[in-house]
Amino acid sequence: MTEHTSTPGPAAHQRIDTSVPHSARIWNYWLGGKDNYPVDEEAGDAYTKVFPGIVTIARSSRAFLRRNITYLVAEAGIRQFLDVGTGLPTANNTHEVAQRIAPESRIVYVDNDPLVLAHARALLYSTPEGATAYVDANVLEPDRILAAAAETLDFGRPTALILSNILGHVADHDQARSIVTRLMAALPSGSYLSVNDGSLGIDPVFEQAQEAYNNSGAVPYNLRTPEQITAYFDGLELIEPGVVSVPQWRPGPDDAAPEVIGEHGGLARKP
Repeated sequence: MTEHTSTPGPAAHQRIDTSVPHSARIWNYWLGGKDNYPVDEEAGDAYTKVFPGIVTIARSSRAFLRRNITYLVAEAGIRQFLDVGTGLPTANNTHEVAQRIAPESRIVYVDNDPLVLAHARALLYSTPEGATAYVDANVLEPDRILAAAAETLDFGRPTALILSNILGHVADHDQARSIVTRLMAALPSGSYLSVNDGSLGIDPVFEQAQEAYNNSGAVPYNLRTPEQITAYFDGLELIEPGVVSVPQWRPGPDDAAPEVIGEHGGLARKP
């Protein structure tokens, strides 16, 4: 039976602030989406004026996620997904990719942005065999996330935890690692962790643009070194090729030639 559920939280009652740029809406703009406002377009255009490559990063990140999900369903046999910091719906959302291969897949999305909540109905469209749910929570609330997700997911079965461009919003790296550890601790052996985030030490122009963005009044996003991103996978078994620039993670025959960009990610299995 199709399940469409939503767990409201504090963000459900917040007004959508269209006077301040928001990262999820800017990301949506760079991906070619329409769920954004003039303030987001202005911020996005200001960013691309300094660093046009951010559009490539946004689209490469989305392609990386698609390849991750495809691997998890088709090769690893995963049928449950906890996608934290999902952002606004675009093409190839987690449930679309997973249920296209395995219609019985169950997906829980987590975000705390009021505009994402307003689009929850779009995110919650599921196949009759599977289920999708939306949890209104912050990445800083792992226990709340797990309690709400357990209403849809069976944590006795292997589950994939997806953290795509969300951990950069946690200012302290040790705290970000602690959140990952807490979430993975609730998942059984055979579960997977997928992480990708903007990376330091690759492109100084990217770093300059990100610093300007962080000083603009928008919610800051912290770039981290590939080594710091790799640390999220401590204690897990990395899937080849490990933590790499996202275009280099298992590119398909139809993908553009892999290049090194300021976005690193990987996938690992919990032993």
